[in-house]
Amino acid sequence: MSFPLSPVSTSTSSSLSSSSLEAHGWDAGWAESFAPYAAQGLLPGRVVRVDRGQCDVATAHGVVRADTAFVTPHDPLRVVCTGDWAAVDPEGASDPRYVRACLPRRTAFARSTSSKRSEGQVLAANVDHAVITVSLAVELDLGRIERFLSLAWESGAQPTVVLSKADLVPDPVVLSHLVEDVQGTAPGVEVVPISSATGEGVDTLRAIVSGGTTVLLGVSGAGKSTLANALVGEDVMTVQAARDVDGKGRHTTTTRNLFVLPGGGVLIDTPGLRGVGLWDAEAGVGQTFAEIEELAAECRFHDCSHQAEPGCAVAAALEDGTLSVRRLESYHKLLRENQRLVAKTDARLRNEIRKDWKRKGAEGRAAMAFKREGRLR
Repeated sequence: MSFPLSPVSTSTSSSLSSSSLEAHGWDAGWAESFAPYAAQGLLPGRVVRVDRGQCDVATAHGVVRADTAFVTPHDPLRVVCTGDWAAVDPEGASDPRYVRACLPRRTAFARSTSSKRSEGQVLAANVDHAVITVSLAVELDLGRIERFLSLAWESGAQPTVVLSKADLVPDPVVLSHLVEDVQGTAPGVEVVPISSATGEGVDTLRAIVSGGTTVLLGVSGAGKSTLANALVGEDVMTVQAARDVDGKGRHTTTTRNLFVLPGGGVLIDTPGLRGVGLWDAEAGVGQTFAEIEELAAECRFHDCSHQAEPGCAVAAALEDGTLSVRRLESYHKLLRENQRLVAKTDARLRNEIRKDWKRKGAEGRAAMAFKREGRLR
């Protein structure tokens, strides 16, 4: 079995050790937030990898190994994550060293877990760009792209959609149609076809991620690890071929790893995601379906469900073909899913949903009774 190379155990470790904190994204704002911990003699550093209760932290003096026992909260959304800025013990203060605190996050990319306990999971912290990698080796799943986009917008990061393995679509007309299909599901988002084999699009993406922190997202087999190697400029991640039958990979990336890019910026590579569950992402869904939100603002009724109400601007857009049925159905599906998830942890919202169901049920029964009376007369 092969495993991805750790940022500490590869040749990247030497560059991490000599890199300044600024190369990892340190700025005046972080320094101000860290001031109370600096007064305690603690060192600032960025978490570049987390595994089994310990993490690798890049400091001004190199990468150190630290235990996270002191900052393990009950809330899974607050556990130490790749991309966090941490306060760690100075050398010789304790054995092992400990992470004593994490600075408040500016952004966080979170999804719901597959467990039945309605828990969230943070995949990357303090992210500026979210690169959603989609393989052209298989049929496009526009609904999945919309899920990723909703989570990316909700996180506070600027999303970009990368269509990887573009060399497998040699016909430029077909490729342009695929790009247009994705652009139609991603308003306000740059869509970049890329081929790591030919180099197409790599320079474009490199320019996008050259400032700030970027997280690579996508399912297994999408080509994230190959793309990470191309951006970093060396083989920092192990790559395995995807299955020919369905294009799926075999989870060559098992942890989230942070690398400093040679052209500036920071990259976080993540394992392939089997499930992309929303986590309190109503605003992100609204941003992903911005054109529907704009149409909804023109409906006659502010609580229009876009089903059969008179004066519905969304229904009018469906009729004239400016809005697709698939797009509207995906919008409703993600909103319902997000509402159900939030309701599991919000008693007030659960009560409101129950009241709404009862109201709609009463209205439906009243309408049926009115129709029956009309037929009897």
